[in-house]
Amino acid sequence: MNQDRIAYVNGEFVLEKDAVISIRDRGFLQGYSVFDTTRTFGHKIFKLSEHLDRFYQSLKYARLSPQITKDQMAEITMELLNKNLELIDSDDDYWVTQRVSRGVSTSEGEVPTVILETVPLPFKSRANYYKNGMPVVVPSVRRTPPEVLSPRAKIQNYANLVQAEFEVTSINPEAWPILLDMNGNMSEGPGSNFFIIKNGKVITPKEQYVLAGISRSTTLELAAELGLETLEADIDLYDVYTADEAFVTSTSFCICPVLSVNGAIIGEGEIPAPITKRLLSAYSGLVGIDIEQQYLSRL
Repeated sequence: MNQDRIAYVNGEFVLEKDAVISIRDRGFLQGYSVFDTTRTFGHKIFKLSEHLDRFYQSLKYARLSPQITKDQMAEITMELLNKNLELIDSDDDYWVTQRVSRGVSTSEGEVPTVILETVPLPFKSRANYYKNGMPVVVPSVRRTPPEVLSPRAKIQNYANLVQAEFEVTSINPEAWPILLDMNGNMSEGPGSNFFIIKNGKVITPKEQYVLAGISRSTTLELAAELGLETLEADIDLYDVYTADEAFVTSTSFCICPVLSVNGAIIGEGEIPAPITKRLLSAYSGLVGIDIEQQYLSRL
């Protein structure tokens, strides 16, 4: 498929296989780039405006201008998506990503590199999480603290999170990493936020220490609509091990039930547990797709 898929690179739509950037690009040399990713549901893009709002906030934090307005970025995104939708089946969907790097430094300054792309969602490889629950492992690697680089900005440099992935998959190839912050509290995983449910309360780490995912905010909104109390708080491993339920949110997962953390079964081990199931059902209703079934159908 990637032989036919189209990408947008610096003002042009090109075949993805022909897309290139300079070896002097600072995104490659120094990891100095910003990105954001949304997805489609039934081929319809989800909360593009909210994702672009966050994207442009990240760009502002990184002191990086794409030299394209937010409205123009939205138009290019939709044009690219429409070019690629014919390449996937009706029951498949895409990640849709915008990337901007600082580009190549010259004596005359820098021109940013702007890339937009679509990638099919990995339903098959992640389907088992919805059948048996996600095993989470907390690595020794800690999440980069806000005093060093704010996790609230979606910076392309994922070295910290990738190191955590390597460690966790060496322990359990099926496990998903969720990192602690420097204070020993749960923070986040690669492109994902973490939640526990305790005594009916839906609790997630404070925004200062994590990227505030669009799926995270959507879940908090749905919980409030269901009459559930929500809370942003420090969550340590004691809180996790004694929680009634746990789940992970992300653009691709939406809401994915967690079976265990460091081998400790969460609650009664039911997948999905009752409140997680209510939230997942509400999310499915919002997007018009049975999220759980879209994954399970690939088993």
